[in-house]
This record gives sequence, C-alpha cells and structure tokens, in this order.
Amino acid sequence: MSGTSLDGIDCAVVEFTFKNNKWNYDFVLGKTIPYTIDWINKLQNAIHLNETDLHLLNIDYTYMLAETLSSFLLENNLNDLDFISSHGHTVLHQPENGITLQIGNLPIITDLVSIPFVCDFRVQDVLLGGQGAPLVPIGDRLLFSEFDYCLNLGGFSNISFEENGNRIAFDICPINTLLNHFSQKIGKDYDDEGKLAEQGTVNQDLFDKLNHLEFYHQKGPKSLGIEQVNELFLPLINRYKISDHDILATLVEHMAFQISSVIKNKKSRLLITGGGAYNRYLINRIQSYLSNTQVELGSKELIEFKEAIIFAFLGVLRITNKINVLSSVTGASKDHCSGIIFN
Repeated sequence: MSGTSLDGIDCAVVEFTFKNNKWNYDFVLGKTIPYTIDWINKLQNAIHLNETDLHLLNIDYTYMLAETLSSFLLENNLNDLDFISSHGHTVLHQPENGITLQIGNLPIITDLVSIPFVCDFRVQDVLLGGQGAPLVPIGDRLLFSEFDYCLNLGGFSNISFEENGNRIAFDICPINTLLNHFSQKIGKDYDDEGKLAEQGTVNQDLFDKLNHLEFYHQKGPKSLGIEQVNELFLPLINRYKISDHDILATLVEHMAFQISSVIKNKKSRLLITGGGAYNRYLINRIQSYLSNTQVELGSKELIEFKEAIIFAFLGVLRITNKINVLSSVTGASKDHCSGIIFN
C-alpha cells in the first residue's frame, strides 16, 4: 500500500480465515519502507507529467516496487505466500473524467517477484461510473463491524458506516497532504503530535472560508485527490498572510469540525486509524467536538497498516470471486468484484 502522504510502501503479511460465517484476520508482521528523496520528488511531480513520461514512470516504479517486495520477502523468509495484493500508488484520480491511475500495477511485476499478483482495484469501478474510491469500506463492514464508524486519517480523511442497511463511505477532507505541506515550510517533515499547530491561533475567517468550499456541500459518494488540494485548498489558504503555525492551527480546527459534522450518531464507537491518529492535537480537537462519542485509537499495527490489511483482504475476495467493491460507497452502477490477477 502506498498513500498520498508519501511516507513509504506499507508491507503487511496477513492470514485470513472464514469461520462461522465471519471473516477474521491475523496480522503476522508489517513494515513501512520509506521512499528515497528522489522517489518522493518523482511522485510529487507525477501529476504534471505527459502520457509518455507517466508510462515511463509507471515502468520505473514497478521495477522499484518489485525490488522492494523481493527484499521484504527475503528479509522475512516469506516463501509460502498465496499471492501479493497491491494498491499501487495513485498519481491521477479524476473519476468525473473516467480516469484513475495507480502505478506499479503492470504485468511485469509477476515476472519480477514470481508470486501471483492481484492489483488495479480502482479502474473497473470508474468504468462502471463510480468514484473508484473508497475501497476500504468492504473491509470495515466485514472485519471491523463492532465499530459504528471507521475513520482513517491519512493523506485524506475518510469514513465509513452503516445506514439503512447500506455501507456509506466518502472522503471528508485533506489531512496529511495539507499538514505536511505547511509543516515542511517550518522545516519539519510533519507536525509531530500536532505540536506546531498547537502553537498557532485559529484564523476565524480562513476557518469559515474553508468550511464553505463547494466540496463540503456535495452529497456522497465523493472522493478527494491531490488535484483538489492544489486547485481548491492551497490557493485559498495562500491568500492569507498569516504564520504557518496559525495556518496549521486553523487547518486542524477545520478538519476536526468537518469530521465531527459527518458523525450523526454522537453516542457511538469511533475507530481511528492512519498516520493522523498519532497527531495528538488533532485527536483532542476531534474529541472536543464529539464529547459523547467513544473515540478509540487502533493498535499500533492497525493505525499503521489497516489499509494494507484491507487491500490484502480485497485480494482474498478477488481471488475467491466475491464482491469487494460496494456501489453504495463508490456510486458505481452495481456491486462488483474488482482487481486484475497476474499469475
């Protein structure tokens, strides 16, 4: 799994069992393998590439991914895997134009790692008129049903929950894509525990303007990509001549407000995972808006590897030919079994 926060490639080894009509998982081990500075720059710049250069980047990334996976397999003596399930790295996501591209999902990967490879989970959904996202909710429904809401805080925040017998899910707002951007202006890779934001003061006018962005008035299914960060959020934020600490404080307040506003059942259990769960200040601000909600942080493994665990699960469902994408969350014309298998 590789996400928009560009912290690295999440590798997780997971065993799944189906017993008494319920799926269970056992997390064996996991590791995040950081990207080099060169690859961070390449992936950040990918959105500006033409079709030919994107194809070349896709090939380079696939070779790099194969090398990374091969090293991980060797390092952990993993010689009995059924298959590798991979999300790839999203460089283009424009579902309204029928486009989504995750690099690292080329057929050559199977030759390079010599293990069956399940990948490209988003494309089919977009072809069926869906957003191609979010895909995690099927895992939330089948693996984490004890929680009323499952919230992931990664490059973007997304949530899933049951409503009238349907799984509902959508992206809420940017998280680390924005927080990391302004932390880096202060000279930090990220805002450790939210300490930088905590030093700032909320700018009420910016807070109000962010909350009035058109995206927040759209009904789901809806999803966010780096395109919206560059086209909607950054131009607005950059109009304000305030300190980066104040920007971070305002962003955290905005994020907490938007997250709390989608949780209609305040007396509920909320599971929070993703790298943003380590942002103590953000979690505190979310909790302040949800005083009657049982806010629970996942275990370290769940915080760091939940998406990788669920993409492994999507692979299991694809291999066994079961539905792994829900139209109620993506807006596709039907539930379907998505993903390509390279043997």
